Amino acid sequence: MTTVDDDELRALLPSLRRFALWLARDASDADDLVQACLERALSRWATRRGDASLKAWLFAILHRQFIDQRRRAGRWRRVLAAFGGEPGAAPSAEDAFVARSSLEAFDALATDHRAVLLLVVVEGLEYREAAQALGLPVGTVMSRLSRARTAYRKLTGDEPGGARLRRIG
Repeated sequence: MTTVDDDELRALLPSLRRFALWLARDASDADDLVQACLERALSRWATRRGDASLKAWLFAILHRQFIDQRRRAGRWRRVLAAFGGEPGAAPSAEDAFVARSSLEAFDALATDHRAVLLLVVVEGLEYREAAQALGLPVGTVMSRLSRARTAYRKLTGDEPGGARLRRIG
C-alpha cells in the first residue's frame, strides 16, 4: 500500500478540473465532481494498485462519478415527472408547492408502499417484474399498489371530496 502524496494530488487538480468542466459543462458542477472524485479516491486509497498510474486512476474515478450523477439525476427527473413536474421548465410557485407537497406525501407512505409505487409507476415495471424485484407474489404487489395509491390520494387530498388547490383567474 502506498501513502497519499499530497503534492502529486495537487499537481493533478488542474487536469481533473479541466476534464470535469468538459464533462459537466458547468464550473460549479465540475468543482463538485472533482471534490467527489477526490473523496472517493482518498477513501479507497488502500485499494489502489501501486504500479497503476495515479492520473489514470483518478480520471477513471471522476468519469464514473460523472456517469453515476447523470444516472441519479435522470431518476430524479423521472420521479418529478411522475408527480407532475416538467423537467427543464421553471416551475410556478403553485407547481413548486404541489410538487413539494406530493413528495412529502410520498415520503410519508410506508416503505413497502413507496417501493411498489416507485417500481411500477416511476420505473415502469410490470407487476410481474416488480414482484420479482421485491421477492413477492404478483397478487401482493397488486394489492400493495392499490393500497399505496389510496393512501397517497388521502395524503394529497386528491380523493373524492378531498381538499384541492384551484387556480383563480
